Amino acid sequence: MGDASWPEPARSTPHLLPTGSPLQLTFSRSSSSSSTMSRRLFTARLDSFSCRKKTVRPHTNVGPQPHSAERGGAGARLPPGTARHPHRRRTERDASNWSTERLKALLLPVRVEGEEGACEVTEVSKLDGEASINNRKGKLIFFYEWAIKLAWTGTSTTGVKYKGYVEIPNLSDENDIDEVEILVSLAKDEPDTNLKTLMKQEGAKKIRDAIKTYISTLKTEFTQGMILPTVNGEHTEAAPQVAPKARDSKTAASSSTATAQSKSIGVKIPTCKISLKDTFLTSPEELYRVFVTQEMVQAFTHAHAALEADKGGKFQLLDGSVTGEFVDLVPEKQLVMKWRFKSWPAGHFATITLNFTDKGGETEVCLEGKGIPASEEERTKQGWQRYYFEGIKQTFGYGARLF
Repeated sequence: MGDASWPEPARSTPHLLPTGSPLQLTFSRSSSSSSTMSRRLFTARLDSFSCRKKTVRPHTNVGPQPHSAERGGAGARLPPGTARHPHRRRTERDASNWSTERLKALLLPVRVEGEEGACEVTEVSKLDGEASINNRKGKLIFFYEWAIKLAWTGTSTTGVKYKGYVEIPNLSDENDIDEVEILVSLAKDEPDTNLKTLMKQEGAKKIRDAIKTYISTLKTEFTQGMILPTVNGEHTEAAPQVAPKARDSKTAASSSTATAQSKSIGVKIPTCKISLKDTFLTSPEELYRVFVTQEMVQAFTHAHAALEADKGGKFQLLDGSVTGEFVDLVPEKQLVMKWRFKSWPAGHFATITLNFTDKGGETEVCLEGKGIPASEEERTKQGWQRYYFEGIKQTFGYGARLF
């Protein structure tokens, strides 16, 4: 029998009875045995399936078998994430926190204007739900389900303000973007106004565009580092996202003529000028708001920020790596600031001027920087291009048209 608790007598013959019947094992006395036991009846009720599993089939536990793994035999089971199971690594990623911040950043800038006046989203008052990405056998599967409530304010041409709400009850991967409900209403006790119609028609379109951008970035930006679907049977990982290099005059940073100057600001060091130019698919008003609204700055820099968007107001960006002060603010037109990177000599600030030009459906931004430390010229240009311009485009969808 082979079981230590059941010693095998000489020339004994076991008889297996049908399932459910007692199993009678009779051991006959051997002629050569000196035992005084002539006959003993052992009765046990055994499950025949259990017997077959134990005596015929090898164990097939799901968990790893250390003795097999150590030998490296064919039956060895390795933990997920090894070369034998490459598709099982990082099979799921929670995107809920990322989605919460991204949805807020995309919905807060929504603003529309018409003959009746203007309407804008002022608050994301409810954002309940979850989002995740699963990798199943090399295929990325996206799950998201959100119930959203926004507060909006409308201002008529005569200056009268109205308040209302926007509800999005069914933002889900089960619904196409055109099936997502966007319900616009006025707050309790608010009189009827044409601004509600403006928000219901034009405002809803912009909200839908913001949702479309969220879904698009969820499927591209947030999949960094996850294993992508197979290509020719081989699994590949998503490469870290790099800000795309501009290929045309609209997105390319103009080459700056950096000439070291003897001028200095704060302390006497060699300085230079820089200039950059870029185009964003949004209005000057909305783009201006991105630069002066704390929540939106935090969204596109992906870091803590604090700012006071007033003349003389201070600001801190990128967890304190960038600091400065607003010198002049002309809404939709110009932004002038004292600006410094923390590695610069103590007390030294450059002067950064941003000019916003309406190009009919898009906005051109021209940056002029004066007093940049000569040794920091390229680093400053690359920082503005990457963390400001490209960051804004990727976060708010201002870099490409949505069809």
